[in-house]
Amino acid sequence: MMHPDTKLKWISDEKGIGVVATKIIPKGTITWVQDELDRVFAPEEPESYKPMAREMLEKYSFRNRKGEHVLCWDIAKYVNHSFKSNCLSTAYNFEVAIRDIQIDEELTDDYGYLNLTESFVPEDEGTERKKVNPDDTLKLYREWDAILEPLFSELEKLDQPLYELLSDKLKKEIRKISNSEVQMLSTKTLYFKPEKSRI
Repeated sequence: MMHPDTKLKWISDEKGIGVVATKIIPKGTITWVQDELDRVFAPEEPESYKPMAREMLEKYSFRNRKGEHVLCWDIAKYVNHSFKSNCLSTAYNFEVAIRDIQIDEELTDDYGYLNLTESFVPEDEGTERKKVNPDDTLKLYREWDAILEPLFSELEKLDQPLYELLSDKLKKEIRKISNSEVQMLSTKTLYFKPEKSRI
């Protein structure tokens, strides 16, 4: 489920539709949680689908560490990629704002951890990275982890409309991470080998 203070908006001819903030979303805010309404497809399930359906699933879903395709039920499936993304995914099926997101600012992800089937070249943002690759997680997880781990101590201090979607077990884990009792699970665990893809 996407954070409630968001809406769809036309971004550009290249990007199409995207998700923007309707209120300021502070750094450390949970911006998305995988919930019960999101559809999860077993790795082999789409093999029997018609080509157009498989194409749409590939476009609007992401693959988790098990190779399952996760199709978000709400506007979350329209979140675009950015090499300068203001949100990052954790290894706990939720995403966090890694800096303050202003009103009407687009919420963006780094597609590098979405286990894409093949590489793609998005809009040039003047960054060193020019291409998103299926194995980006293995190259960038240390950078992502260093950004995410300090934010865990802020999660319970902020207004979190999506917090109730987290399990009690995960809430306890978050508390332990914020108290430095356990180490945050690395984003490296999000990786799924692309050669195992069935689509």
